[in-house]
Amino acid sequence: MDDIFTLMDAYWLYICGLSWGKLINTFWFLFFLEFPRYYAMEMIVTVFRYMFTPRLRERDERAKRRLVRDNPLVTVLVPGKNEGKHVYALLKSLNEQTYRNYEVIIVDDGSDDSTQQICNDLKRRGLITLYLRLNERGGKASAANFGAHFARGKYIVHLDADSSLDRDAIEKVLLPFYYDPNIKAVGGCVKVRNGRDNICTAMQAIEYLKTIMVGRTTSSTLGIYRVISGAFGAFEVKTLRQVGYWDIGPGLDGDITQKIRKAGWKVHFAPDAICMTNVPVKWKALFKQRMRWSKSLVRFRMRKHRDVLMINKNFMILNFLSNFENIFFDCILNYIWLFYMISLLFIYRSNVLEIFLLGYLIRIFFSLWAFGVVMAVTERRREEFYLIVYLPLISFYNGYFLRIARLVAHTREIFFFSSYKDPWNPGKTSIWARMERA
Repeated sequence: MDDIFTLMDAYWLYICGLSWGKLINTFWFLFFLEFPRYYAMEMIVTVFRYMFTPRLRERDERAKRRLVRDNPLVTVLVPGKNEGKHVYALLKSLNEQTYRNYEVIIVDDGSDDSTQQICNDLKRRGLITLYLRLNERGGKASAANFGAHFARGKYIVHLDADSSLDRDAIEKVLLPFYYDPNIKAVGGCVKVRNGRDNICTAMQAIEYLKTIMVGRTTSSTLGIYRVISGAFGAFEVKTLRQVGYWDIGPGLDGDITQKIRKAGWKVHFAPDAICMTNVPVKWKALFKQRMRWSKSLVRFRMRKHRDVLMINKNFMILNFLSNFENIFFDCILNYIWLFYMISLLFIYRSNVLEIFLLGYLIRIFFSLWAFGVVMAVTERRREEFYLIVYLPLISFYNGYFLRIARLVAHTREIFFFSSYKDPWNPGKTSIWARMERA
C-alpha cells in the first residue's frame, strides 16, 4: 500500500512539474489534430443547430406539407444473402411506418439457406411486393442494381435486412428531398440494437452515436457529408439512373454518395430518421469488418475518385474538402499517429508511463465531452445513458483498436490492392473490378 501511495505522490509531482508549454509539446497530436476535428467542431455545430431549432422545425413542417401533397411512391429495396431470418422483423417495422405509400422489393443474392421459402411465404401473405432471386451470388451492389430496375417508386429507400426502423423513419428520411430540389440522396441515422450484448457491441454503440449521429450531422451541416450508409439511405431513382446505380465491389456506400456529389447534386443526413441494426459481437469479426470498410477509402477516395482532388473543369470546393478531410483524418492521420507514438517512446522514454497515463486521462475528459454532446441531441437519452460506464474503455477502442485496423487495411490496400481479393465480395465481381482498374 505504501508503494502505491509513493507512486501516486511521484506521479502528482510529475504532473505539477509540467508547464503548459511542455504539456502542449507532449500532447500536440491530441490538442492540435484530434480535438479540433472530433470534439470542438462537433460541439460548435451542435450549439449552432440548437440556436436555430425553431427555424429547423419550421423547415421540417414546410417539407412535411410538400411531402404529404406529393405523396410519392417509395420503393423499399432490401438486397442480401441468407437474410431470411431477419426479414419478418424488418417488414413488421415497415408495417408500423407513419408513411404508407411504399412497395417492398427483396432481392435474394443466391441464398443457400431457407431465405427463399421464408420470402415466398411472406409474399403470399402480402407483406412483400416483389421477391427476386439470383441463383448465383453477384454481390450486394449487383443485387441492389437488379432490384432497382424493378422499382416503381420516385425514391428508393435502401435497407439492410437486419435493420428495423422507428415508426417515422421513412417519413423523416424523405423530408430533406423537400428542403431543396438539389438534394438527391439522404442518409438515415444508424444506431446499434445489440449494444448491451457485451463490451464489443457497447463500444460500437458509443462509436455509432458519436461518428454517425453527431459526426454526420456535423459533416452534413458543413456540406461535406460523404457516406450514405447502405443500412439506411434514400435516393431519387432518376438520379440513380443518371449516375449508373451502384458500382460492383466493396465500398458501395461511399462510392454511390461520391458519384451523386460529382454529378453536381447535394446529399444530406437526417439525424432523426432512426434505423437500428445489429453489429458484430466478436472482436475478430469486427476487425475484419473495419478492415473491409477502411480499404474502400483507398480504393475509392484515393484511386477511383482521385479526380475530385484535382483542379479540373468539374472542380467543386465542397467535394474537394469532403474527400480531403476523409483521406487526411481517416488515413494520413493514422500514419502521423504512428510517428507520434514512436517519437514519444524515444523522446520521453524515462517518463513514458506517466505520459501514457496522462494522455489516457485527457482522452477520458474528451470522451466525457463527446458523450455530453451525444446526450444533448439523442432521442433515446434514457436508453443510451448506460453506455457512460464504458467510457473508460473507449480510448483503447478508438485510439488503438480501430486505428490499428485502419493502418493495416490502408497499408495492404495501398501496396497490395487487397480489396480485390476480399472473400466478402464474389470472385467474379472482383475480377471485373480488377479489369476496370486495368
